[in-house]
Amino acid sequence: MTNENCTICERRCRLDQGRPGACGLYELKQGNIVERYPDQFLVACPISIETMPILHFHPGAKFLQITTTGCNFNCPGCISTVLVREITPDSRALKRLTAEQVITMAEETGCQGIVFLMNDPLAAFFRFLRIAELARARGLKVGCSSNAYFTPESLTQLMPFLDFINIGMKGFTDAAYQACGVQGIHPVLRNLAALHKAGVHVEISCILTRDNEAELLDLAGHIRSLSPCIPLQVMRFLPFEAAAIDAEPTIRAAEAFCRRLQKILHYVYLFNTPGSDLLHTRCSKCGHVVLYREFYGPMGAKLKLPEDGLPDDNSCPACPHYLPIVGSLAPKGYQEGDFEGGYPLTRAMEMVEAMLIAMGVTQTGVVVRAWENLLAEGGLNSLHQIIQHPRSYIQAIRELGREADAGDRAEDLAGYLEDRLARLAADLTMAGRRPRVYYAMGKPLFYINGGRMENQLVEVAGGVSLNKALPPGGRPGRNITAGALNALNPEIIFISAFLSNSVDDFIDECHRLGVTADAVKNRRVYVHPAAGWDFGSPRWILGLMYMASVFHPGHCRFDVMAEARNFYRRFYHLDFSARQVNRSFAKPAANWHWQEKENATKALAFSL
Repeated sequence: MTNENCTICERRCRLDQGRPGACGLYELKQGNIVERYPDQFLVACPISIETMPILHFHPGAKFLQITTTGCNFNCPGCISTVLVREITPDSRALKRLTAEQVITMAEETGCQGIVFLMNDPLAAFFRFLRIAELARARGLKVGCSSNAYFTPESLTQLMPFLDFINIGMKGFTDAAYQACGVQGIHPVLRNLAALHKAGVHVEISCILTRDNEAELLDLAGHIRSLSPCIPLQVMRFLPFEAAAIDAEPTIRAAEAFCRRLQKILHYVYLFNTPGSDLLHTRCSKCGHVVLYREFYGPMGAKLKLPEDGLPDDNSCPACPHYLPIVGSLAPKGYQEGDFEGGYPLTRAMEMVEAMLIAMGVTQTGVVVRAWENLLAEGGLNSLHQIIQHPRSYIQAIRELGREADAGDRAEDLAGYLEDRLARLAADLTMAGRRPRVYYAMGKPLFYINGGRMENQLVEVAGGVSLNKALPPGGRPGRNITAGALNALNPEIIFISAFLSNSVDDFIDECHRLGVTADAVKNRRVYVHPAAGWDFGSPRWILGLMYMASVFHPGHCRFDVMAEARNFYRRFYHLDFSARQVNRSFAKPAANWHWQEKENATKALAFSL
C-alpha cells in the first residue's frame, strides 16, 4: 500500500492511500497529497482588517474574509470549536467557490485583499495557496491568521504570496503546544523568524491566563530579539468548552501585566477587555495616542478613524517619531453586519446550540443541521434581531424545536420562560418607581447598546434602561466619557455577565476616572451570580429574576439561587455550581458533555 507523510504541517501525519491524517482534511491519491474537500467555504464576506485582528497593516482597510472548517490543532477552550470540531467539512452550510470567484468577489466589493481567519489556513492549504497566487497576480494583498505550524515545504510555497500574518501563539513552551495535540513550539519559532526575515508583516497574538505570565514574558523577550516593533496582541483568556472559569485573569491584572510587557516591546495591545485604552496605538517615544480603537467583540477591535489622518511618512503627529505601520490609513471605515467579521459568527452558532441543548437535544448532528439551515438560508441577520427580546427569543425556541423534532421539549422550555415572565410581571404590578440603570461591559465607560437583550431585561425587571438614551454603535457597544456617565447619574449599574468584572475593581476604576454617579457613591454596582445569565442562552431568565430582586427586593418573590438549581436540573440534568459555569453560551457548565461522546467514552472504558 502506498503511504507518505503529509507535508502541510509539522505533524507530518502518515497518509495511507484513501485515509486522512489527524486533521481529516488531506489524503493521498495516486501518490499526491490532495484536499478531501476542495474549494469549500463557510464564510466569504468583507470585513475591516482590525476584526481579524491586524492593527499595523493598512489600518481601517476592507478585506474579504474567507473561512472554512477544521484545524490541525486541538486546543482546549478554543473559541472556534463550533467551526473546527463540530461543523463538518462536508456540511451543506459550506459553499463551493473557485479561486477566481473569490478574487472576483473581493474586487467587486472594493476589498484591498483576502484574509483567511477563524479556522487555520493549514486546514485548507491548497485552496488558500491558489487564491493567494491569483490575488497577487491581480494586485490584491493576502494575509491570514495561523498557528504557523507550517513545514518548510508548505511555507516556502506560500510565502511569496503572503503580505501579512497574525501568528496565534499557544504559549512559549513545548507543554503549551503539546496541550494542543502537537509535539512542540520549535516549528513556530522557526517560521516566525523566516517570515520576519522575508519581510512579511507579522503580528503575534497570545492567550493570557491566570498562570502563564512568566511564559508570556519569555515570549516577549523572544519577539524583541527579532524586533521590538512587532505588535503583540494579548488575548485575555475567555474560558469556553471545558475550560475553568478560574483560569480567566481579571481585567485589572491583565492591564497591569500588559504594562509590564510594554517595557519589553513597543506595541502591546489587550483584547477581550471592553473599554481598555490598551487597544490604542501610542507613539513609543512620546506616548501620544496616534490611533484610537474600541473593543469589537471577542478577539476584535474597531478603528476610530482620525479626522486629520496620519502624516504620509507615518510619523507621530506630536514628536515626530516614525511609526512602524505598513500602508496608509483607509479614507473611510467599513461596517460589518451584526454577525459578520471575525469571531461573532461563532457566538451566533453557540446561541443556536444553547437553545437546542436547553431543550434536551443530545446529538451533535441535530445541532449541525440547525446551523446548516441558519447559514444556508441567510438567517444570521434575523437571528441577531430575534435574540434581543424575550418574547421573540421564546418564539425562536418553539420554531427551532419543531425543526429539530424536539417540539415537546422546546414547549417545556418555552413554557417555563413564559411562566416566569408572567409571575414576575404580577410581582412587579405594585412595585412603584423604576430605578435608573446603566449596563456596562467590562470597564465603566463601555456601555452595551440600548437595543440589546441586556437592556430589554432591565426594563422587564422593572428598571429604566439609561443605555437606550445613548447613541448606538460598535459591537456590542461603545465607549462613553466619564462626564456623560455622570450626567446620566444611574442609581444602579449592572456589569455584563459575558465579559465581566469584579464589583470592587469596577468601583475602584470609577473613582480613578472621576465617575461620581449615585450608583458608585452608594455601591449599587452588581454583577450576575454566574456567567451567561443575561445574554446568549435561555439562562437569561435567571439574570432577569436576579435583576428584579435587586431593583425591587420587596416585591420580587423569587429565590434566584433555588431557581438556578431548578433550571439546571430540569433542563440540563446537572447540579448548578457557579464555579462550573464559564463563558460558553451553549455549554451550561465546564463539566457538561455531549451524551453521545460520553457514551462512547464509557464504551471504550468498558471494552478495556
